[in-house]
Amino acid sequence: MKSLEYWRIITMSQLGWCAVAPREKYPTLERSRILKRIDDRPVWSIVCFYIDKRFRGKGLATAFLEFILDYCRKQGAEIIEGYPVEPQKSFYPPLFALTGFASSFKKAGFKEVARRSKTRPIMRYSLK
Repeated sequence: MKSLEYWRIITMSQLGWCAVAPREKYPTLERSRILKRIDDRPVWSIVCFYIDKRFRGKGLATAFLEFILDYCRKQGAEIIEGYPVEPQKSFYPPLFALTGFASSFKKAGFKEVARRSKTRPIMRYSLK
């Protein structure tokens, strides 16, 4: 896979960044009417997912998400939840998509499980 070849060359800090932890570490999610909890299952949340502009359009977002899923698996997580944007326009400034794009999450195998906003799906990946 071409993106994995790039992954071996580029370090994570150069590629982009991500914030992922058990949902309880992000109390703001609980207060959000759009991103509030959908059930009582324990999940890890990806609250920030960003690819540096030098590496966009190369298919690396999927490889980065796969790396994050592997990290979460090693930490004992069973369900990973993401809150990407799904723009309604053909162009959406990446600066305003600090939680990633839904298309990248779909390519990595995430499934939409809820949507309380036209542009903000809640997506999950089950590691079990």
